[in-house]
Order: sequence, then structure tokens, then C-alpha cells
Amino acid sequence: MSHIATLIRPSLLKRGCSLAFSSSSSSSSSSSSSSSRSLHLAPPFLIDPPYLPAYLTLPQSSTPLKRASANSHLSNCNLCPRLCGVNRYQTVGLCLTGATHVTVNTIAPHFGEEPCIQGHNGSGAVFFSNCNLRCVFCQNHDISHPHHSKKTGFELTPAELASWMVKLQEVGKVHNINLVTPEHVVPQVALAILEAREIGLKVPIVYNTSSYDSLESLRLLDGLVDIYLADFKVWKPETAKRLLKAEDYPQTARESIKKMWEQVGDLKFTPDGIAQRGLLIRHLVMPGLEGEGGEIMRYLAGEVSRDCFVNVMEQYRPDAHVGKPSKKKDGGGEKRYAEINRPVEKEEVLSVRRAAEEAGLWRFCDSPRHDGFNI
Repeated sequence: MSHIATLIRPSLLKRGCSLAFSSSSSSSSSSSSSSSRSLHLAPPFLIDPPYLPAYLTLPQSSTPLKRASANSHLSNCNLCPRLCGVNRYQTVGLCLTGATHVTVNTIAPHFGEEPCIQGHNGSGAVFFSNCNLRCVFCQNHDISHPHHSKKTGFELTPAELASWMVKLQEVGKVHNINLVTPEHVVPQVALAILEAREIGLKVPIVYNTSSYDSLESLRLLDGLVDIYLADFKVWKPETAKRLLKAEDYPQTARESIKKMWEQVGDLKFTPDGIAQRGLLIRHLVMPGLEGEGGEIMRYLAGEVSRDCFVNVMEQYRPDAHVGKPSKKKDGGGEKRYAEINRPVEKEEVLSVRRAAEEAGLWRFCDSPRHDGFNI
């Protein structure tokens, strides 16, 4: 379909206009109206169905290598920049997760994602516990860190996780399998995907990450993941140290996101508006940190791709440790993390959006101006 893209003015592509074009290679004016398709999608970002997920195109000869690599990572853990280096068959590191199981809080069709991810039937979400970050404002604190709450989750082997993936597909009719906060269990996830492929999984894999991933971990995922749904939280190391408890997060996120894009490219959709392959970046705008959001947008446009699909999110709310009484003995009623203990303001969100547009980004997760999804 590349011949179609050359016939459309770039100005039309950037406005995401409704385009009508022939699905036939013939340019004859006698083409019937039934051979035309009306799209709210620039043709370069269109995938004609059926889409074949990456793991189904992975050569069978690569499977033993993937399995061996997964097991190797677990015996000397380097899956995230914490670089615990522990043998997870014998003990656990910061993530408190061993080698033979994953801890899962919830498995269900999920309708809280971007429209192009959740679609009509939902995204098949698997919420993992024991995140490798310690965000003080975490909106999913009770899920990602259940040892701090009464929710404990349940343990699954890779084979059991594979069965759940297929169950989500067959019973839930979900559009994809959405692995939420999986950075610390990438080997188990890789093994589960390989197993699920053998028992009938056919939908795309979404890797829903904070972007606090090691390049070794992403190398293991190459050929298994279709969509990277990646956060880019903050820009400055000092902010990351205070709010994420990971000073190296910004540098890690820059490297990880670039590698994700190299693997899957810009986000692409089928004509019904469901994302199938590519990178989708999320940035949660936070109180007083709109300047860092602007830097993130400039990085994406300048170093990754101006065609990045970006969700500038405005739903921040004080949560987890934010606004709780200070632990200092002489705190005197002081609130913890007071600088972000308020909702984000509209102007802060607009500031990040303006920075994105000025940098050249143009594909945003906005409310559609037409019937259907905005893609």
C-alpha cells in the first residue's frame, strides 16, 4: 500500500483527515464505490487484516534460544537497571519475585486503556505485582505493591499464565493480551508467550511498561511483543530520585524507548481502529513538572520519531504516599511530597501539549471528532 501514501498530501496526513481511496492497485476512474474505503487514518499507519502477531512469525528454531536466554537471566538477574544480580532460583531481589512463578493481582478484560488498545471487547489485562519502581504517587499502589496492602494476588507458573492468556482470548474475546508492569518478570512472560503460541494464542501482545527496563530484557522480548505501551514519567534525575526512587530512570527510559521503537516502529492499526503493532508513549502530566514533560516531548520528536503516537494524560491525583502525614518526629502536621499534593491544572497539561506540537509531534490520543476511534 506504499503507492497510496505517495498520493496523499502530507498536510492531510498530519490532520488525520477522513480519506477515501481505492483498495485496488488500479487507478482507473471506473473503480466501483464498493472498492473504496473511508478512513480516519493516514495510509502509512494502516495494516490490512488479518494481522499476524510477531510471536507467530518467530522461527521455531529460535524458541530454544529464547528459552535458554530466559533461564539465564533468572540465574543472574539483570532484567532491570537495579541489577540485583541474584540467582532467583535461590533467592529474590528488590522485586521480591523468584524464578518459577509470577505474582498476579488481576486477570480480566480491561476497559481503562486507550480506545485503540481496549477496543470494543476490552484488552486482556494481566496486572503483575511487585513493580521494580517505587513511585510515591502510584495510582495502582495496591496492585503493584501488594505487600504494602491487604491484596496479595496469586502465583502462576509460565504454563498457567499461558493458559490464562488463551482463556482471555477465547472467553473474553479481547483484542490483545496486555501485560501490565511486567519489567521484573520478563523471562517468565517470554516463556508464557512461547507456551501460549503452542496452545492457540493468536492476538497481539502489549507490553505495558514504566520503561524502567534493561536493554537485555528488551532483547529477550524482541520477536515476542507487538505493541510497547510505554510510560515516560519524568526527565530530571533529581526528580526521579525523589518521586520514583530511581535516579537513573530518565536515562534508562530514553534508551529503552528508543530500543522499543527500533523493534516495532510507529503505531499502526487495522481499519477498525484497533492498534496492532508499534510504540505508544504515555506521559502523565504532574503538578509543577510541565517543564519536564516538554523536554520529554522534544526528546521523542528529535530522537525517536515525529510519528510517535502520544497520550498526554491529565488524570493525575495525589495517591499512595503523597499527602500522607510526615514521618519526621518534628513534622508538625507536614504532608509528604507536598509539591505534588494537588490535582494537575489545565494549563500545565496544555503546556505539555503545546511543547509536543511545537516539537513536531502530531499523533495524539484525543477524543475523536467522528464516529469511531481516534487513530
